Amino acid sequence: MATLHSNNPFALQALMSETIFSSGVSVAMQQDATSEVAPTIPSAQSSESAQKEFVFQGGYGKSILFLINDEQHPYMSTAAYEAFLKTIGALDIALADIALLNLASPGNGYDFKRIMGGLKPLKIILLGVDPAILNLPAIPFNTYQRGKKASVFNTFSFEEMLSDIAKKKAFWAEFKNL
Repeated sequence: MATLHSNNPFALQALMSETIFSSGVSVAMQQDATSEVAPTIPSAQSSESAQKEFVFQGGYGKSILFLINDEQHPYMSTAAYEAFLKTIGALDIALADIALLNLASPGNGYDFKRIMGGLKPLKIILLGVDPAILNLPAIPFNTYQRGKKASVFNTFSFEEMLSDIAKKKAFWAEFKNL
């Protein structure tokens, strides 16, 4: 049998119809009030202080930070999360290479300086996040703003892109240059 190259529970669930028993890899599952399931994957490659200070998914190996602001889900709806994983996968970026941080999660907050100091990203993608809530200047959709320490890309949320093909096309035209 070939070695699995994924610990993503959604990918495993789609591929297998049998019960899977753990082989020592721990992937915790969080369930929100709407019964949608979102995986919580340990952040193995990020600094310990960032792990303690922020709640995020991924391993953060490439200093790429995706910011969302979803009060209804721990991260995104199941459909949006699957689209997100497919999108970063199309660029050969694994979840372990990025950090996905929900600003609405308790303890994360909207303090951009704190986020920059704790996670030290080089690229930041605002997925449906209004730059004003982070005290950032206005950034038009699907454009980059270069800062002293990081580039910020402002775009639509995956929820918006799933319901509007024009937004999805505009996003992809710019995002593939990441």
